[in-house]
Amino acid sequence: MALTSTLLAATLAATSAPIPPLPPGTVLSARNVPIEPGARREILAEGLEHPWGLAFLPDGSALITERPGRLRVFRDGALLPEPVAGLPPVLALNQGGLLDVVVHPRFAENGWIYLAYAHGTPEANTTRVARARFEDHALHGLEVIFETNQPKPAGGHFGTRLAWKPDGTLLVAIGDGGNPPTRLDGVLIREKAQDPASHWGKVVRLHDDGRPPADNPFAGRAAARGVWSIGHRNIQGLAIAADGTIWATEHGSLGGDELNRLQAGANYGWPVVSLTREYVGGTPIGEATRREGMLDPVLLWDTAVAPSGLAVYAGSAFPHWQGDLFSGSLVGLDVRRIDLDAEGRVAGETALRVGQRVREVEVGPDGFLYVLTDERAGRLMRFVPATPAASPTAPQAIERR
Repeated sequence: MALTSTLLAATLAATSAPIPPLPPGTVLSARNVPIEPGARREILAEGLEHPWGLAFLPDGSALITERPGRLRVFRDGALLPEPVAGLPPVLALNQGGLLDVVVHPRFAENGWIYLAYAHGTPEANTTRVARARFEDHALHGLEVIFETNQPKPAGGHFGTRLAWKPDGTLLVAIGDGGNPPTRLDGVLIREKAQDPASHWGKVVRLHDDGRPPADNPFAGRAAARGVWSIGHRNIQGLAIAADGTIWATEHGSLGGDELNRLQAGANYGWPVVSLTREYVGGTPIGEATRREGMLDPVLLWDTAVAPSGLAVYAGSAFPHWQGDLFSGSLVGLDVRRIDLDAEGRVAGETALRVGQRVREVEVGPDGFLYVLTDERAGRLMRFVPATPAASPTAPQAIERR
């Protein structure tokens, strides 16, 4: 977000505000984390226009979304020059456009890929999820399987990450629609995050054809189709571990970025409960920092890192990374390795330097860590072992409060 001089001054003044008391189970990130050794960065492709999502196909090639509305293919070490044909029109406005992409778990059988994107006009827009068969460098039989139920104004906080649960259902993370003064139905749009009847500020769970599962926690209640969890601001990182644990990174406003462990039916508090502050003036947002019945974050970045893209490492190239989380940072220009102990608690944090805004992080079939940078001339990169036998490292301990 571009800041005016007045807003920038207010923002800088507010960053000196004291950290609020943290919930007992929340870990506070260190403001300066050490560099993760043992990994070397390689640039694989350049010239991508604001790439956003990355998904690997069974043959090892990769699909890459570009926010203006193009789907690209990286194959055999090269970015193919021609975009994939047959994409739907998208609303490329501010934070909106062509966003995430995932491949169906049974792609080899059905050829389905799934796209999330902004749709509509600047005055009335939604988030859509569509699926299509990918064949011969084109999409076939594209169908919209989900759309948010309330069109909103402006181009903020679409969120929109996609992830497959082990049971074959699809999670769709949807942002709260934007910052003040954006309003919907006469209230600040962010208040819709607490309204189960609205899709804004929610995680939705769907069958692969868009039907909501009958066992969704809000099924049978006055809730929007497919709602699975509520009270989210702007999830831009979503990853599921082999044991089914669901992790999400979420943007705060001024500071207060979060790592959360997602659970069915849970309320994550936004904007009633938060550990973040208003962009202008730095006043705390919400009524409290915690409340019974609302889940606390696992990790808090009190100085904004703007987390985007999230992966759980499960590969052979870096054995000492097994089970750790890797979160991109739009502000820090790096990837954060979040070390998890045997109980899934945050034990430490290190940084892999990238030097550009990191939008997406994925683990490739080769076990290397792949990164997309969100620039007008963005890059596809990967991290490989710096030596054949890179030794394990212990990330810096993080203060607990």
